[in-house]
Amino acid sequence: QVQLVESGGGSVQPGGSLRLTCAASGSIVAIDAMGWYRQAPGKQRELVATITSGITNYAGDVKGRFTISRDNAKKTGYLQMNSLKPEETAVYYCNARIMPTTGWYLEVWGQGTLVTVSS
Repeated sequence: QVQLVESGGGSVQPGGSLRLTCAASGSIVAIDAMGWYRQAPGKQRELVATITSGITNYAGDVKGRFTISRDNAKKTGYLQMNSLKPEETAVYYCNARIMPTTGWYLEVWGQGTLVTVSS
């Protein structure tokens, strides 16, 4: 069974920083794209950032403040978030396109980690 587990969420004051981690586990042959999404209360899930073969993509409002990265050897992705704003309070989800040993790519979601930005 392939799964993603996020960690690193918590409470932070406006202007603060957090680093989220997404660890993949299971019988994995390869991981293609990885990404981070967030869902604020009462809103739809939205893209935050993605990384594929070293190429990164960011939502406009996080450019320059958030950095997505990955360690392929550790099968782990990261999201460094700086200068956080109260409106970025949300559950943050990791997403990845993973090839398990069965040989077919799967789109996998983590369970989410809550980020609260408040004074």
